[in-house]
Amino acid sequence: MHERILALAGLLQALKQVRRVAETGQAEGSILETALDSVFRIDADSPEAVYGSADALRPGLRLLQEYFRNDNKDEALPRLALAVLQIERRFVRDGAMAERVHEGILAAAPLAARVGSTHPEVLTVLGQLYADTISHLRPKVMVQGNPHYLGQSDIVSEIRAVLLAALRSAVLWRQMGGSLLDFLLRRREMLATIERSLG
Repeated sequence: MHERILALAGLLQALKQVRRVAETGQAEGSILETALDSVFRIDADSPEAVYGSADALRPGLRLLQEYFRNDNKDEALPRLALAVLQIERRFVRDGAMAERVHEGILAAAPLAARVGSTHPEVLTVLGQLYADTISHLRPKVMVQGNPHYLGQSDIVSEIRAVLLAALRSAVLWRQMGGSLLDFLLRRREMLATIERSLG
């Protein structure tokens, strides 16, 4: 359950940045880096390794805690998370698309290693990869925000790149045995795990 919770925390943490960028045009540097680094850690052997450390997911764990306690302050965030979890099912079933995304990430990896995963060039490459592949899946992930920022191509690229990171977390969550039934049947257990993780 702990590993499953970390993947969900990674998902919510990435989507909170999507919301933030769409509203303000600015991401939080360290959280953005955690999300985008995870995209390139394809063969990591644990969720902790995907995100660098469990500590890096504390903001996401707090968001999950708020959700399970019904203290969530951003109603758009759970809707966005559900949309990404639905997209994940379609993505995994589309072998050709999954392979194309995998190859695109491998192709971008040397650039990310050289300039950093949050560099504008990397955001552009990942954003374009998302636009060419995942954005064609339905239901479309709809991001609402400030039209001033959503009209800027560099901001749109950044949002798409972070959505790719969110999808990475959704895939990981499913690989760890997660399912939507968890939210119906295991809320108390998940909240207890989150609270242990937060100490």
